[in-house]
Amino acid sequence: MNRVAWGVLSTANIGMGKVIPAMQRAPHVDVRAIASRSLATAQKAARQLSIPKAYGSYRELLADPEIEAVYIPLPNHLHVPLTLEAARAQKHVLCEKPIALTAAEAAQLRDCKVQVMEAFMVRFHPQWLHARDLVRGGRIGELRAVQVFFSYFLEDPSNIRNQVDIGGGGLYDIGCYAIVAGRFFHESEPRRAVALVDRDRVLRTDRTTSGLVDFGEGRFLDFTVSTQCAPYQRIQLCGTRGRIEILIPFNAPAGGATRILVDDGSALDGSGISVETLPPCDQYTLQGEAFSRAVRGEITLPYGIEDAILNMRAIDAVFRSERSGRFEDV
Repeated sequence: MNRVAWGVLSTANIGMGKVIPAMQRAPHVDVRAIASRSLATAQKAARQLSIPKAYGSYRELLADPEIEAVYIPLPNHLHVPLTLEAARAQKHVLCEKPIALTAAEAAQLRDCKVQVMEAFMVRFHPQWLHARDLVRGGRIGELRAVQVFFSYFLEDPSNIRNQVDIGGGGLYDIGCYAIVAGRFFHESEPRRAVALVDRDRVLRTDRTTSGLVDFGEGRFLDFTVSTQCAPYQRIQLCGTRGRIEILIPFNAPAGGATRILVDDGSALDGSGISVETLPPCDQYTLQGEAFSRAVRGEITLPYGIEDAILNMRAIDAVFRSERSGRFEDV
């Protein structure tokens, strides 16, 4: 299979530090161009990552006939406009999460005639896939509750994650992962959600958000995400006969082994816990490779526009619950 020629719209830290280097290690990815609003910035990034082409505008890169797919790590409010522009240029799009600011905005992408996927790289990591296989195989009985905690500490007002008008705040940035986890492991869609939200008085972003999401038939997701707590992350999958704990579920070490704990429920002191170790990998590499294979028609993407819209519908419900103080239908 020929490698897919990729372009990157933005020199954002997530791309430069994690995603692009990982994608460059994928067998069928050729990162050929990068664009910024400043040509000098794009040229510096291209030199740093050995990318052949640099452009001083996003439009110039999208006009490059060699580029087949683009990765978009821009601020959240630009995700839909640039995805639409890329699709009009007949470029396939891997867009950072959240793909939009509302489900209605995400629905604009339904008419795209190219491959479009929201970049939840965690869904390609073997630790998530293995944990779901254990659930499917009945290892912990019937899955009742997915519990997620995800936090970091960031007060810098210049950081895009702290700029409420362009989609900053905890729910958009990391709460979307919690909702994806609930949907991934319950393998169904939520029915309603209720939330408690604490907003920073100066930044106005939701700095700590807790939610309870009802998947029906006695299945729940409860989560807390925070942009102003000590760095920590866990997923607990609690079933009728046991429990699975994913130790580093979201920022899994690139190229490092990961561990999940499987508790058979026999004792509260941890003596019933076994450790399962997954071999080293990089979830960004796996994501880029899967998308490239889908572009070449070798596989069908497991997640597309409809999946992204469904995740945004749950986020919308949590924000509505903040205002209403009650459960809101998803």
